[in-house]
Amino acid sequence: MIAPAALVILALSLLGSDHTRAQLLEQAGGGVPVTVEAEQGIEWIRDAKMYVARGNAVATRGEVTVRADVLTALYREKGTTGTEIYRLEATGSTVIETPNDRALADRAVYDLDQGVVVLLGDALRFENGKDVITARDSLEYWDVRKLAVARGNAVVLRDGRRIRADVLTAYFEDVKGGGTQITRVDATGNVVITTAQEVARGREGVYNALEEKATLIGDVRITRGENQLNGQRAVVDLKTGVSRLLPSDGSGGRVKGLFTPRGTSP
Repeated sequence: MIAPAALVILALSLLGSDHTRAQLLEQAGGGVPVTVEAEQGIEWIRDAKMYVARGNAVATRGEVTVRADVLTALYREKGTTGTEIYRLEATGSTVIETPNDRALADRAVYDLDQGVVVLLGDALRFENGKDVITARDSLEYWDVRKLAVARGNAVVLRDGRRIRADVLTAYFEDVKGGGTQITRVDATGNVVITTAQEVARGREGVYNALEEKATLIGDVRITRGENQLNGQRAVVDLKTGVSRLLPSDGSGGRVKGLFTPRGTSP
């Protein structure tokens, strides 16, 4: 995910001096041209140390684009010779796009000190290859750590299969040729895995995205039609649809199944 780099576009394009502009362009990866467009113009508010681009604002640098109703950059003095951007905000109909990723939100906030982008508002959505992450409350992306945290009715979707939990933490790795992919998802609280064949529930879970297998832990229930399996641990193969219910590690406990036979015609 390149959302942080995308939001930096605004900082690079709204700087007050040529000297500062050159420094930040170099930090961001060289002198790639930056374009900022806004139907209602760009405002420099000196007292508040703020730049604001209003009205269908679009910032583009290379293959990264940020769109929002309003784009805002907050800066502070750096030594005696320049300034630095420490907070970037995109407000209203926010879309962040690269050739491989797409993020949607009402609002996005990038804390440059912490290296985290937070998506806020309704219908939060991040698309990464064949994976889609949605959340109700917030969706964070930590740049250096390469992880995303979705909070509140968080969902990961892939090919019609779904993992839902109170909190989902997705880990990314770089892909040869560019871009990133999800390799693992940790699920916490009210975990539900839904496939075409069954629904599996548990307190916690870990999803191996490369193998497309999920491990559920704690009060596990697997339901297929009218049949149900209960236990403390399960492995769900989302690719094949095969699930295995296992005893809890080291407990020596048993698993239980409730099987309802189909009725027969008289």
